[in-house]
Amino acid sequence: MQLVRSLGLHKPDETPCGQPVSIGEAHALLEIAREPGMTQNGLAARLRLEKSTVSRLAGLLERRGWIRRLRDERDARCVRLHLTRRGMSANANIAESRRAKFDRLFGAIPAARREAVVESLALLLEVARED
Repeated sequence: MQLVRSLGLHKPDETPCGQPVSIGEAHALLEIAREPGMTQNGLAARLRLEKSTVSRLAGLLERRGWIRRLRDERDARCVRLHLTRRGMSANANIAESRRAKFDRLFGAIPAARREAVVESLALLLEVARED
């Protein structure tokens, strides 16, 4: 719990790097930027969230002017997600804040111990994915 609190993961309305958006919004922007035109269902799978949760999340991002939701031309059941210019800018700001935060954190770890920390985090991630 101390790690969660120290990283700010318990704050629902801001990212751990201090940006005024939820972690869910930040992750959604990142994934849509990685794969422009991904479907809402694809985003749900990528984020490991329920489809209804992603639908609400996409609606929020659309109201902020950060994404456009477009029906797939070949399959009207699919909704494709695209970042707007404002969304690209928001994603870039969040990414820069995230990079700066983790540069500070890893920079504070003695160089001789960084590899062990990264290996430990990779192992923790692997185990968490299996759970």
